[in-house]
Amino acid sequence: MRQTGIGLRAALLAGALGLAAAAPARAADDGEVKDFLLDNGMEVVIIPDHRAPIVTHMVWYKIGSADEPPGKSGIAHFFEHLMFKATTNHAAGEFDRAVSEIGGSNNAFTSYDYTAFHETVPPSALEQMMGFEADRMRNLILTDDVIKTERDVILEERRSRIDGNPQAVLDEEVDATLWQNQPYRIPVIGWMQEMEQLNRPDAKAFYDAYYRPNNAVLVVVGDVDPNAVKAMAERTYGKVARGPDLRPRIRPVEPEQNTKRTVTLTDARVSVPSFSTQWVVPSYHTAKPGEAEALDLLAEILGGDNRSRLYQQLVVKQGIASEAGAYFQGTMLDATNFTVYGAPRGDAKLVDIEAAADAEIARIVKDGVSDDELERAKTRYVRSMIFARDKQDDMANMYGSTLATGGNVKDVQEWPDRIRKVTADEVKAVAARYLVLDRSTSGYLLPQQQAGN
Repeated sequence: MRQTGIGLRAALLAGALGLAAAAPARAADDGEVKDFLLDNGMEVVIIPDHRAPIVTHMVWYKIGSADEPPGKSGIAHFFEHLMFKATTNHAAGEFDRAVSEIGGSNNAFTSYDYTAFHETVPPSALEQMMGFEADRMRNLILTDDVIKTERDVILEERRSRIDGNPQAVLDEEVDATLWQNQPYRIPVIGWMQEMEQLNRPDAKAFYDAYYRPNNAVLVVVGDVDPNAVKAMAERTYGKVARGPDLRPRIRPVEPEQNTKRTVTLTDARVSVPSFSTQWVVPSYHTAKPGEAEALDLLAEILGGDNRSRLYQQLVVKQGIASEAGAYFQGTMLDATNFTVYGAPRGDAKLVDIEAAADAEIARIVKDGVSDDELERAKTRYVRSMIFARDKQDDMANMYGSTLATGGNVKDVQEWPDRIRKVTADEVKAVAARYLVLDRSTSGYLLPQQQAGN
């Protein structure tokens, strides 16, 4: 895996929050989003930003590990690796060398819901990057030798990143316990015994099914003219034949959860114990209007940063935790998870940390949050997100991840207004509805000597 899969949220409120005055002068079309379809069905999003002579170019495929055929776990990530091999027009490594020679950067990542490839280069090289990406969309050379070599690479990656990391091992087991039916229970990198069996027919079938322009989104952010970019896209991607229409991405639905489950891993390599508690909650794609925004703000108030309730109570006031926080992974195609976590400090016990975190949740469920606390969280939360505007790759990720999981450009642009409309009652309601301990999954990472405690 050339990079870990991510989920990003951001907003476009710099001017409204008074930050524009401190920024360099902006061209008239800066931030003005252009969105259109090529004739072959590929969606194109262009966001001009003329503050620096660079451009970020990303291709997002609407295929991730949660879309893999049963028994073929890891093939989405495996194919991410294969995309850097030779094509009928370019030798293996030629794409990487071309990027490096002009001082650019490139990478890729696989997530549950999408696979993305990206380059950051001078604007003069944009059409060249489009040409490379369009070429490997359909012209890869997949031989048995290529498959075997790269399969060995991903197997070693799993050994080093997962099997050699107790926290990663626990995370996999927690996911497999939290999700009873949805494919998010299967790790993005795959299960070892299934990865070992991946072969050329598997890869070819996957490539032919999903690596098509009508299953892709192109996002271009940077010092570009939208009309020129559109012409480049038509000259490169526009020449790639449309693939067969894909079936809707309908996956198994998570059943109602009625039990509290725990997963415990003890390991001699662990020096400080830690815990996490997770709940299945709706994502932005599956939630009722306003629910996902309320969950975002609940996570911010409860454990978003050092001004959150968990941090202030457990780390600052009680002094029993070295870390404590919460997060909500809202940018998922299906239902997602809300997580609270912590680790003790000094002589404090893990059970005390967990009890204190549970008490903070119970307090919100019972008493809610104040209007003033909510307003501060909204401002803090939006302010922390708008700095994505100053990074092209964050802007590209924001739009790409949204469009690859069922959203659209309007969803991104209207997100700040929806956040600002959330009420204190709505935050209290989602806490009471979803953060029920009897329907949670907790993971415990313990030093070897704590086994059985």
